[in-house]
Amino acid sequence: MSLYQFHSFLWAMSGVAVIVFVSLYFVKAGYGMFRTASWGLSLNNKLAWVLMEAPAFVGMLVCWLHSGAGMAAPQSAMALLFLLHYFQRSFVFPLLMKGKSCMPVSIMGMGIVFNVLNAWLIATGLFVYPPEGLYDGGWSFLLRPQSVLGILLFFVGMGINLHSDHVIRHLRKPGDTKHYLPARGMYRYVTSGNYFGELVEWTGFAVLTASPAAWVFVWWTAANLVPRADAIHKRYRQEFGDEAVGRRKRIIPFIY
Repeated sequence: MSLYQFHSFLWAMSGVAVIVFVSLYFVKAGYGMFRTASWGLSLNNKLAWVLMEAPAFVGMLVCWLHSGAGMAAPQSAMALLFLLHYFQRSFVFPLLMKGKSCMPVSIMGMGIVFNVLNAWLIATGLFVYPPEGLYDGGWSFLLRPQSVLGILLFFVGMGINLHSDHVIRHLRKPGDTKHYLPARGMYRYVTSGNYFGELVEWTGFAVLTASPAAWVFVWWTAANLVPRADAIHKRYRQEFGDEAVGRRKRIIPFIY
């Protein structure tokens, strides 16, 4: 693939994300609290998450090894951050899940396609078509103010995401089936604290890498999570009332 083709594909992906963003305000993706029988055949949630997220981990690892870059800096450090996120998401997060919910195979399939494409695009942006001359300083690149800011945002976002998932998992005691409004941590400010954390995390990754592919992934992350955060916010207001939800925003504290 030429550089022109690579950039053209990034533009095409960005355009598709616009369609996804608009569509998800009208069609709720049928997993989690919005799963319905109309989405067809479903799999155990834990298995589905592994099958859906693991291709991103494997894809980045294969692309990295195939590139021959080895431990060349700073790309190796960036790839390791990507792998850290997807190792947790693929192999740790599913094991921590509680309950016996399911995920539609159609949703899982779309997730697999997206994760494979995303891993390939970001790996290509790091190892094949990196920003011209930007990574030439080796490890010293990671000491630039922009790089330090990106790394800080990445880990702050990951921390928010992990803590928010912890809050959600511990809303119920064993045997309890009632619904509860999360109110700890970032949930004091937004009704989708986990999504806010993930958005911050990938924004930090994009700031660090300065890669167009990483910024396209930020846009895709927003296109998927912002409309879903809106749907969750509305569901909480319907279920618990405006007074209980209060002034909490959907996904970005104090803004939206």
